[in-house]
Amino acid sequence: MAPTSTNAVRGMALMANCMLILPIMDAIAKYMATVEGMSPGQVTFYRFFFQLLSVLPLLLLLNGRSALSAKRPWVNLLRGAIHGAASLMFFMAVKYMPLADVFAIYFVEPFILTALSAVFLKEKVGWRRWLAIAVGFGGAMIVIQPSYRIFGLTALLPVACAFLYALYMFLNRAIGEADSPMTMQTMAGFGGTLFMVLALIAGTGLGDPDFAVSLPTSPLAWALLILLGTISGYIHLLVVRAFRMAPLSVLAPFQYFEIIAAVLLGYVLFDEFPTLSKWLGILIIVGSGLFILWRERNRAADASPPEPVA
Repeated sequence: MAPTSTNAVRGMALMANCMLILPIMDAIAKYMATVEGMSPGQVTFYRFFFQLLSVLPLLLLLNGRSALSAKRPWVNLLRGAIHGAASLMFFMAVKYMPLADVFAIYFVEPFILTALSAVFLKEKVGWRRWLAIAVGFGGAMIVIQPSYRIFGLTALLPVACAFLYALYMFLNRAIGEADSPMTMQTMAGFGGTLFMVLALIAGTGLGDPDFAVSLPTSPLAWALLILLGTISGYIHLLVVRAFRMAPLSVLAPFQYFEIIAAVLLGYVLFDEFPTLSKWLGILIIVGSGLFILWRERNRAADASPPEPVA
């Protein structure tokens, strides 16, 4: 059943809040790789392992063991594997590149996502949504201000991440409501964990330092990794919920909200105060999302039945 305009507004609000929280994961991953010295492959494994541990007890509590019997288990495991590959690419990128530059390249993802929804799901994408996405992308470029030195082979990592994550988000919508969001997220945790186990085995066998196996060396490191997995489990659970309430092409511009949190985290954690141009870019990003929110609210008001006349 197609989402109503009212549900679309709720989905957009949920999506915006999720996007403001998700960059905390990226900051933790960068800290673990650059300060704690943990390999990106190992960080990615812990991210999915602790995601699974955080979501699985709630799933069993609410739905019992039957909740593990997904109606589309292989598709959900594939979602997890794709998400695992995307996260690995991003965490490897932030180890070698500035976080802002990685986001600059990664933000081609909303274009890919919108194209997938228009081509395969036949969602109607009007010129206003395309314009909002383009304006939001322009705002992201103003905030990030990437340099030409990153456009080498290393730049393919966030590009690959963008494509894989768009495919993951597309599957969130494409598989419909055969399984509950909690079941989908748990199965995705299994898929991502299994993928990373295989990736660590392969990378270690090849002697790649980006896949070196290690344990956290301090209580802070353990706490950050647990937090990383917990944020991943529950925020992506809410993202799945958002995509059941609104079309992909409507939610795509709100992914630019991630850069707002990334700028704030950069200031708090790395003492990087945004310049005037970056604040301008943030306003443009927020404005592109608020424009679609305003338009959807008007559509919801127009679609509501008139008041009965006495």
